[in-house]
Amino acid sequence: MSEVLARLRGQILDGTYAGGAGLPSEMELAALHGVSRRTIRTVLATLARQGLVESHRGSGWFVQPSQPQGFDRMRSFTQWARGRGRAPGGLIVARATRKATAREARLLAIRTDADVLTFTRVRTLDQRAVMVERSTWAPWVVPHVSGVPDDVVSTTRVLADAGIVVSSGNHRIEAVAAATEDARLLGVRRSSPLLQVRRETFAANGRPVECAEDRYVPHTISFEAQAFGAAALPGED
Repeated sequence: MSEVLARLRGQILDGTYAGGAGLPSEMELAALHGVSRRTIRTVLATLARQGLVESHRGSGWFVQPSQPQGFDRMRSFTQWARGRGRAPGGLIVARATRKATAREARLLAIRTDADVLTFTRVRTLDQRAVMVERSTWAPWVVPHVSGVPDDVVSTTRVLADAGIVVSSGNHRIEAVAAATEDARLLGVRRSSPLLQVRRETFAANGRPVECAEDRYVPHTISFEAQAFGAAALPGED
């Protein structure tokens, strides 16, 4: 069941099944994946608990409609884009193998003398450059991503196909000025404002997968966060 779950989840994450789209029937999914209908029902129930699909009585299963990029669940750039009817793309413009920095070693839980693989990748929406993604991959996932083509659309899908489900992450957001390389890759002026998202992602087993720095041009993406409970005011118990 875990292989079918990873495969179907990967297809949702990379936008193969876009937000709001109906999934094939349970019988069709069972035949497609070579498992029983009972197994498919269990997989769909798991995906529903993860907030990825929902059941419409009498109509079947549907991918949850797209929403602003939130922090309550992991969604890849590709899934987010396709969920909005946009065409995602990307091009790896540089890749290198080198020793991890102290920060990377801490975030990826590896030694500082460990080799890591890095990508510099320009992400596009409808063929327009909107983000520079600088990724550092943990050594244990390098064999699965080192051979991807430069124009790979979704590394999340590549990992899912290998049975590695990216299921959680940390994000830190701030405004930064475009550096010289950012300006060249994104076609903006040097020092133009960009939205920077520093993130670390983790597999379902808790192992660090990647640490990255994404820099978006303005008006490209929005983020949504929810807070619960009220903070105590000064002087209150």
